Amino acid sequence: MLQDILYPLLILGGMGFIFGAILAYASQKFRVDEDPKQQEVREVLPGANCGGCGFASCDAYSQAAAEGKADTNRCVVGGQAVAEKVAAIMGNKAENVAKKSARVMCKGTNSNAVKKYKYHGIDDCRAANALAGGNKECRYGCLGLGTCEKLCPFDAIHVTPEGIAEVDEEKCTGCGICVKACPKHVIKLIDVNKRVIVFCNNHDKGKRVRQICKVGCIACRMCVKQCPENVISMDNNLSVIDYDGCTNCGACIPKCPSKTILNLDKIASEAVIS
Repeated sequence: MLQDILYPLLILGGMGFIFGAILAYASQKFRVDEDPKQQEVREVLPGANCGGCGFASCDAYSQAAAEGKADTNRCVVGGQAVAEKVAAIMGNKAENVAKKSARVMCKGTNSNAVKKYKYHGIDDCRAANALAGGNKECRYGCLGLGTCEKLCPFDAIHVTPEGIAEVDEEKCTGCGICVKACPKHVIKLIDVNKRVIVFCNNHDKGKRVRQICKVGCIACRMCVKQCPENVISMDNNLSVIDYDGCTNCGACIPKCPSKTILNLDKIASEAVIS
């Protein structure tokens, strides 16, 4: 009876020892030594693993940076401070980090945008978009179900009671997670120093836009004609600003009949007053 128990235990124990020895040998034989610079770079990264640098994780970026395959200023969460640390490790001069923030290019709130049906389903923009493009007549606007809010690791974007997503610029790191998640592609990353924004994503013709949204771009071209820098153009019925040349002069704002173009600083000051 004892032998019936003892022999299997000895066999299993022996097999475990043999396989353990094989794994130990393999781990040493095929070990890949990590570059000390990669460890140093990894230690100065914030560890958000947001993908804003273009790599899947902080580990992947630290490896690429250590191998000289990625710029030292790719960490948008860490910003300039981290860029300088990474550059110092690599023995390079730190490159400037242009801080960007997510912008929801839509003001189609519940009171501004026409609804085509009442949505009763999962509170997820992607799910709603799969049902005839969502419950708004506008095919391009924010659906306001908070997919971006749920996915943001920095608590920087929230859906207002009026059913539109808004970004907290102070918290936003420009990681781009919300940009990738939005099924309407209505969220863009824009340099924080660029304060004049066309809050519309609609490419329909002006007549159609008037029917479905109070604040949509109607492609009247008034902003194009008014811009002293000639940096505003029309892209398939939508006004688009070339931010490389925009000076934030705001000359286009009073000429917009739909009040689609706004200055972020003015919006912020009005919010404080109210």
